[in-house]
Amino acid sequence: MQILVVDDDIFIQQLVSIHLSKEGYNVYRANHAEEALALLEEKTVDLAIVDVMMPGMDGFELTKILSNDYEIPVILLTAKGQLDDKEKGFLSGSEDYIVKPFEVKELLFRVAVVLRRIERSMEAIIKVGNVQIDRKTFEVVINQETILLPLKEFELLSILSSRLNKVTPRAVLIEQVWGVDYEGSEQTLNTHMNRIRERLKKYEATVEIQTVRGIGYKLEEIK
Repeated sequence: MQILVVDDDIFIQQLVSIHLSKEGYNVYRANHAEEALALLEEKTVDLAIVDVMMPGMDGFELTKILSNDYEIPVILLTAKGQLDDKEKGFLSGSEDYIVKPFEVKELLFRVAVVLRRIERSMEAIIKVGNVQIDRKTFEVVINQETILLPLKEFELLSILSSRLNKVTPRAVLIEQVWGVDYEGSEQTLNTHMNRIRERLKKYEATVEIQTVRGIGYKLEEIK
């Protein structure tokens, strides 16, 4: 699991990162919202721990972006404990809210709970247009015809389908499908995308893969 820690307090940032790493999480760190958003152009994240009071864009605004645009669950971290601040945090889309000072064990517990909740809520079946993807059986149904894609193609199509109309950066696709240690050519990704396009066209799918030049790919319904 990949966790992003965003906090302008270096001590808190290091404390949280060290304990998360000890629990086996892969941790990315950012000092402010803008740095966090830049990092997300190249990395995929399962959960973000965000401080509310930061210079520039505050944690509430960053949480809205992470929740709405990236669909990343957020745990807000703040020194404030007033009820209205908690309400504002949850309204911005956060999954949980922890007040400083906090026990490390409590933070780790809350992280585990949020991640379990997100995993349980992940759709086993994705439907986009006339395409249905079953993540349990690895089957793709197009126009009521069942086809079995090679695993890499299935994973790529699943990722794009779960983010309909949203751009997924090339680096994120490569990391999620081939792993962080992948050292092959990006041409491999291009080849797989072209094969998926051919299959979608062959079976008359009502969705198509668009290339977003210099960034990545997105899946759109054909109008």
